[in-house]
Amino acid sequence: MPTRTDLPELDDLVPIVDVIDVKTARGAVSLREFTAGALGHGPLWIKALFGVRILLAWALRLETAVPDSFRLRPETVSFTPGDPASFFTVVRGEEDHYLLLKVSDNHLVAWLAIITDNGQPAEFRVVTLVKYLRPVGRFYYNLIRPFHHLVLLSMCRAGETSFAGR
Repeated sequence: MPTRTDLPELDDLVPIVDVIDVKTARGAVSLREFTAGALGHGPLWIKALFGVRILLAWALRLETAVPDSFRLRPETVSFTPGDPASFFTVVRGEEDHYLLLKVSDNHLVAWLAIITDNGQPAEFRVVTLVKYLRPVGRFYYNLIRPFHHLVLLSMCRAGETSFAGR
């Protein structure tokens, strides 16, 4: 289990999670723009993967969140705890610094953090943290893990460019 990280914004979560995955991206966009682009990204292949994910969850008798089709805009990205952001809920955030989101299913809890340094171009660390609630959570996550990496990388690319030069 991970116990140390260079992500002080997540120090309270690191000791309790089972998985930490970090992707990096760079773009001439703000945190709001990056987040809106990444979470609003929904090409057909990702929608198809979510369809398969729903079937897998049904077969394993898992309760799982379903992304909505609401397209985020930078001005609708909230930093207020409890507010929705796609199929996540805002946990906490700091404008122009980081945003921590959470989704809870009956088999695992996942957090998505987007942390920026505000450079020009800005560097973004997109961090996935997963806590297994039951053994089937580990099984499920390991099944989807290869696709998780593809989806996150695609989200990062969308976040870098969706609102660039606007």
